[in-house]
Amino acid sequence: MPSIALNKEMNIEVKVRLISKGNDEPLTGSEYSVRLYDKDTFNDDYLGESVPDEDGVAKFLLSQGDFSQPLNLDNKPDFYFVVYKNKQQKFKSKVMSNLDLSNIEEFIMKEGEVVDLGTFLIEG
Repeated sequence: MPSIALNKEMNIEVKVRLISKGNDEPLTGSEYSVRLYDKDTFNDDYLGESVPDEDGVAKFLLSQGDFSQPLNLDNKPDFYFVVYKNKQQKFKSKVMSNLDLSNIEEFIMKEGEVVDLGTFLIEG
């Protein structure tokens, strides 16, 4: 993970853990990918794509500017993610509306803020 730049915008790592429904094993492998979005009124913001690691964890490195709207008074993100297997959609999470990052973030020295969206069971 890249080191934090010395500026006022902290790195934010968003992560989600995927477990295979039925055998409770981590969902992993290069055939899987996860895309993270911020739901907006007109166009959803694509925030990145990640392949789950050996623990089934997909991670996204962001800054607040990636999902904040300068003219929008509500700068709380509305994250959701989509899981693909071989480029076919397998799962779409519900929209996690108005996430108050101050309530769910964990500061890790030299890495920034970590936002854990949770663990999800996915049909493999």
